Amino acid sequence: MAMRAIALALLLAASLIAGLTLPAPAQAPKYGGVLTVHPLTAPPSLSPHEESTIATVQQVSACYSNLVYFDPPKRQESLETVIPELAEKWSWQDNYRNLVFLLRRDVKWHDGKPFTSRDVKHTFDMVRGAADADAKLRINPRKLWYENVEAIEAPDPHTVVFRLKRPQPSLLLLLASGYSPIYPAHVPLADLKTTCVGTGPFKLKEYRPGEFVEYVKNPDYFVKGRPYLDGVKWIHIKDRSTQIAALQAGQLDVGGSGWNKANAETAKKGKPELIVTENDSNVNDNVLVNFKRAPLNDARVRRAINLALDRKAYLVGPRLGAATFGGAMQPRPTGVWGLPPAEVATLPGMGPPRGSVPAIR
Repeated sequence: MAMRAIALALLLAASLIAGLTLPAPAQAPKYGGVLTVHPLTAPPSLSPHEESTIATVQQVSACYSNLVYFDPPKRQESLETVIPELAEKWSWQDNYRNLVFLLRRDVKWHDGKPFTSRDVKHTFDMVRGAADADAKLRINPRKLWYENVEAIEAPDPHTVVFRLKRPQPSLLLLLASGYSPIYPAHVPLADLKTTCVGTGPFKLKEYRPGEFVEYVKNPDYFVKGRPYLDGVKWIHIKDRSTQIAALQAGQLDVGGSGWNKANAETAKKGKPELIVTENDSNVNDNVLVNFKRAPLNDARVRRAINLALDRKAYLVGPRLGAATFGGAMQPRPTGVWGLPPAEVATLPGMGPPRGSVPAIR
């Protein structure tokens, strides 16, 4: 079930609102200003390769860069929407067994050191847990993503080759994920838990765990003329009612990450000029059972629970209509593999009421 994340923004965030509000006429971007945002939650650290929560990615993505990433304006992410970032271009060789990247030559780390292929090899040798990696992640949530990588080679400072055990075109999608930033090989891994030395559009100004993460514009960013903002500040507020009050009072430009529809309606009721935008997010609600203990070790009991679940009532009740049922995979329009509506309608708890329930055999 892919929940729609609800984002709110004050009218004073002009450049942001122009992008979110469809009826607004196109406007030229303006430079300046600091965007103040409330994130999903405070990050456990600033090291995305060591965390499983999207909250870390949400708040450090502006500091780091990927080899490739998904084109932000495109609503659906696929192989067709992957675009270059630190890589200028890439090519597959040997029937999708070798992925070759040619890197940009004009990139510097935030401390002034040049970005090279050594940084890429360092990052993904570390993530895949290579025996000869020069650093080891204390927690490695995505090691399995790269188990098909046999070796990573850096034949020169601007070329990287991923050699695979077997063909895997989907590797490019994993490298485009927000969980796949490039780390600096010259910075100790332990330091990246509390600081960020990246190549992205913003540099870390200050990080106070549990309070805020603040960034300033990177004057040496490799995309000329960007970013437009002077800075971004993520403010951590635990209490939901306090988050709503802060947005209504103008202390936040953007809020609503993790809110439900009722929260958004409450905020807008107290501040009518707020603009509410619903966005799809690939977050699933699941019923998990311990199938090793009675009575749930009986397949008939598990099938009975599955048939008894009123899925439609869950969508309009707890999720307040702000969710889409699509099975384990995200459905269209943002997803590709989720169940189509016609098939969803045939599932237990989704179609029209029936006069009888089939017996369990």
